[in-house]
Amino acid sequence: MKKKERLSIFLTHIEALLNRAEYLLPQDEAPIDWHKTLAARWKRKNGRGALYPVNPPHMLSPDNLVAVDDQKERIDKNTRQFVEGGIANNVLLTGAPGTGKSSLVKAMLQRYGKRGLRLIEVDRNDLFDLPEIVAHVESLPHRFVIFCDDLAFDTQESGYRELKAVLDGSIMAPPDNVLIYATSNRRHLMPVFFRENFTYDGNNAEIRPDESKDEKVSLAERFGLWISFYNFSEDDYWQAVIGWLRYFGVALPRSVQEREALRLRALQWARMRGAVSGRVAWQFARDDVGSRVLTQRNKRK
Repeated sequence: MKKKERLSIFLTHIEALLNRAEYLLPQDEAPIDWHKTLAARWKRKNGRGALYPVNPPHMLSPDNLVAVDDQKERIDKNTRQFVEGGIANNVLLTGAPGTGKSSLVKAMLQRYGKRGLRLIEVDRNDLFDLPEIVAHVESLPHRFVIFCDDLAFDTQESGYRELKAVLDGSIMAPPDNVLIYATSNRRHLMPVFFRENFTYDGNNAEIRPDESKDEKVSLAERFGLWISFYNFSEDDYWQAVIGWLRYFGVALPRSVQEREALRLRALQWARMRGAVSGRVAWQFARDDVGSRVLTQRNKRK
């Protein structure tokens, strides 16, 4: 076989291999039509990140959330400023679990989605992609809230550095149409140990331990607006139960006895869970409504 023939066969095999490999490579995702899409999630597949639309997104009315009136007012004011093209702050919502932190962010999308607000959810483990996410949307006409739920970092994690840079620390100014809303059960997002309040203990201690502690606290300080949430009282919990039952289309019993029996069932549910909160109220309401539907179906049989 001549040299030219061998070369031709070789090139043919290479071309076939390249064509096969093309199917194995990650394909570019179709761009999102933000005029029709209110929310998206950033996900990584095959080593690449992309935005995936969420249709329909889970949205709640602010009126569905009780015992957080002050918190609603503060985040609503900030979000309204942002949507209307004014200056607004990145927001950190911290405090007791199940009290409505993430629900309040979703409620802002429900209230301002028709006015141009869009929501992008990013997992904590993907925060190193924040500069790329911002680059996707900074030239668009919509107003984007990048949402990170249940944000917290361990001492060895490095993702918080990318978040710090996007919040306030890069040489580039943050775009006017992007804010970050994050929720956390930790006020300072990273653990600060009791031993860090002491100076030298002789066991590989840092020469300047205060600087290490300041490094951990500085991330939370880059959020311009802190909104704190507190544990519910039993009355707050009962009002949340009433609200969620109405959300599912269930009216309270008219008789005092039936209403008190419902209240006692709700409190017993909370005691089994070991907490009274908006989340527990939501879960009780779902169970109660589901039980009502099942009972009605059994009666028809």
